[in-house]
Amino acid sequence: MLVLLYSSFWPFYQFLWTIYFICMFLVGFWCIFMFFGYVIPVWLTSGLLEYFGKTKPFDPEEVRRKIMTEQEGVELLFSDPKGSGPFLHSHDNHGHH
Repeated sequence: MLVLLYSSFWPFYQFLWTIYFICMFLVGFWCIFMFFGYVIPVWLTSGLLEYFGKTKPFDPEEVRRKIMTEQEGVELLFSDPKGSGPFLHSHDNHGHH
């Protein structure tokens, strides 16, 4: 009886496995193309240049997200607000949220 119940869902399961197979097929080809089309060329150009010291040393400050006052062309008008608002915290007067 249980086999008859499961067999009634067979076409739908066949459809799901077909969709799953097509998706995994596309993902697999995408991985292959990315590996041979991007990763290996990067290893053979930038990676080897960096390994043999042909590039300048990596400076993490160049890729660090700059705070507002360090950005070029930014004028910060209210960098030190005064007052006792509900969201301003100081050591002698604690605001409440």
